[in-house]
Amino acid sequence: MFDIPMPLVWLIIAVLLGLIEAVTVSLVSVWFAIGALAAIIPAYFGVPLWGQILVFLAVSAISFTFTKRFFKDIVKVKKQPTNSDSIIGTDGIVTAEINNLEGNGKVYISGLTWSAKSEKGDIIPEGAVVTAKKIEGVTLFVEIKELAKASEE
Repeated sequence: MFDIPMPLVWLIIAVLLGLIEAVTVSLVSVWFAIGALAAIIPAYFGVPLWGQILVFLAVSAISFTFTKRFFKDIVKVKKQPTNSDSIIGTDGIVTAEINNLEGNGKVYISGLTWSAKSEKGDIIPEGAVVTAKKIEGVTLFVEIKELAKASEE
C-alpha cells in the first residue's frame, strides 16, 4: 500500500505524541514519545517490526520509571491561597437564619455577606456569632460560636 520508511513512521508517531503532550495539562504521552524516538534507531538499521516495538516499549517503560518523579516535581500544581481563604477561622454574625434543609442563611463576616450553611447541619438563628470553617464555591460553612445576648435571655 504505502511505502513509508519505518524511521519516518516512528518520527511521525513521536511528533504526534509530543503534540498530545503539549495539549494536555498532565503528563500523558511524553514517555511514549521518547520510546518512539528510540525506535527510530532499530528501524533505521532494518530490525524487524517486533524488535522496533520491543525497543519502543522498553524505552517507554524505562523513561517512565526514571523520569516520572522528576517531571511530577516540575509540573506540580500548588494551591494558591486566595483572599477568601483568610476568612477561615474568623467570626461573623448570622444576618438570616441558617437552615440547610431550606437552603437559606446569610453571614456577615470580614465586611462581606456570604451565603452560609451550618457545617453540622443545625439551625442557627439570626444574630448568632459563628466561626467560618470552610468555603465551597460561594458558600461559607460555619459553626455556631455563641448565641446573641438578646436570644439567650
